[in-house]
Amino acid sequence: MKRIVLLRLGHRPERDKRITTHVGLTARMLGAEGMLLASDDSGIVQSLEDVVRRWGGNFYIKNNVSFKQEIRNWKEGGGKVCHLSMYGVNLPDLADELKKCDKLMIVVGAEKVPPEIYQLADWNAEVAAVAITMDRIAEGEPLEKEFPGAELTIVPAERGKHVIENAGE
Repeated sequence: MKRIVLLRLGHRPERDKRITTHVGLTARMLGAEGMLLASDDSGIVQSLEDVVRRWGGNFYIKNNVSFKQEIRNWKEGGGKVCHLSMYGVNLPDLADELKKCDKLMIVVGAEKVPPEIYQLADWNAEVAAVAITMDRIAEGEPLEKEFPGAELTIVPAERGKHVIENAGE
């Protein structure tokens, strides 16, 4: 089973709450097992944990981590690291290699990323969206995924929002 985690760098609590939340939700929906937040924002943790509680799944979030230590631990455990940046190789040139990874950490920055990230990463890919990267890796499969134990389920609809409450789960 492929393991993917997201490492969010440089989250600025006063500016980045919505984007960090959406990055985490996108990663969860497209198959990531969790998100590591290299900042201290208990509100983001609470928000994402609430989504997992209501909508199901096993997505975790770890707050206020040391990005260096997390990357080091990941790589020592046999994982690879892909830093999404404005610089680097084009994603289509890298997609096949990323698909082969059994254990992948995707790093997404906010403010200026420390230069050492470019050296710590196995790849630096020129892409600005977590969804594009994860979709290329998973080839769309997680979009059909259901989350066992969910209190709520989204029913695909052409128009509007159709949500049902799952009784007794």
